[in-house]
Amino acid sequence: MIGERIRKLRKQKKLTLAELAGSELTKGMLSLIENNKANPSMESLAYIAKRLEVDVSQLVNEVNVVELREVLDEAERIYSENKEDPGDKYEKLIQLIEPHVHKLNQGYEAARLLELYGRSMCSEKKEWKEPIDKATALYEQMNLTQKRASTGLFRSIVHFIGHHYEKALEVLLFEREEIEKRFAYIDPITRLDLDYHEAIMHFAVGDTMSAKRVMNEAIAFSKENKMYYLIDDLYRMAAASALMAEDTELYTYYIMKLKQYAEFSEDEGSWLSYQLFHIESFILVKHDYRAALDLIDPHLEKAETGLKFKEWFFLQKGKALHGLREYEEAIRYLDLAEVPPYHHHPFDLSQFYLRDTYKALCYEKLGDSEKALAAARTAVERFEGMPDSPYKTFSRKTYEELLEN
Repeated sequence: MIGERIRKLRKQKKLTLAELAGSELTKGMLSLIENNKANPSMESLAYIAKRLEVDVSQLVNEVNVVELREVLDEAERIYSENKEDPGDKYEKLIQLIEPHVHKLNQGYEAARLLELYGRSMCSEKKEWKEPIDKATALYEQMNLTQKRASTGLFRSIVHFIGHHYEKALEVLLFEREEIEKRFAYIDPITRLDLDYHEAIMHFAVGDTMSAKRVMNEAIAFSKENKMYYLIDDLYRMAAASALMAEDTELYTYYIMKLKQYAEFSEDEGSWLSYQLFHIESFILVKHDYRAALDLIDPHLEKAETGLKFKEWFFLQKGKALHGLREYEEAIRYLDLAEVPPYHHHPFDLSQFYLRDTYKALCYEKLGDSEKALAAARTAVERFEGMPDSPYKTFSRKTYEELLEN
């Protein structure tokens, strides 16, 4: 309502009723206007707007940009917190944005609020497509390529998180084609975002050739343009791909690139990723399990104080202990290696699905064939729907050998 907007702006300017009324309005009339008990004339509105130092449209329009900006600031604050453990933040966002949805029809603030509303609705398993569609249309009107790409990627990732990898790739390729048709210029960051996610999706469906092509093009583009955006993620992907292909030379090359980036950026996540890949090379390539444990244990000493990727360190310790024939202790650590809720890619899931295969091997050595067979069967069942990989083959082979025995 007009009166409410006038009162809010007056208080923001720290003006009394008398100060805003000035010489052309009475304090009583202004009070009636603010309480929506009197309708101001256009002359009065122009006078009030001038004294408030705003445009008249800001008073009469249902969509008040200043109000929306305040709502958006609060929404962004809520959205940015607790990313690993969101709790009730999406419900808070829905409650904050929902009263404004009907008037979100133009401008960046409206588009971004619709996007955040749609993402929150999706997280709460409610209908999210309409607000995302409206946000997409507004971003296109404003020629905001990066933001338009973000809604396209979101549509694809919804399917990816549901482990519908073929559909995720199909949606991503469609969205990319639409973006490239509508925008004559794709900025470098948007291009890398699209390349990175396309490579992820190709790997997820087992199309290694297409994935490597897109991934290598993205890495070359980053180097050519001296851009570090997503380069650590690309190196991680490249190292994981080389590991799956059992290409030791290429694997070593990319984990060294990841190490160089981690040292340069001093980024904790990149450094821990390098450490985990380095540990993996001791376990799978060099079979030096003691050296692996020497790297793992200092990290696990921090587990109680919030170690990032702790499930990965538990997993690696379980595998190293299996290699050292410390089977009971290996099972204890493998049991701690629960699949992190943020992992959805077959590369990551395959690593954690293997924990049951390693548990099966430990149980076999301990003479418990029943538990060994049950664990091996669990691993095989979890690998159903995953693309072929050395991990999947190893899991199936272990199960078949245990069945024979």
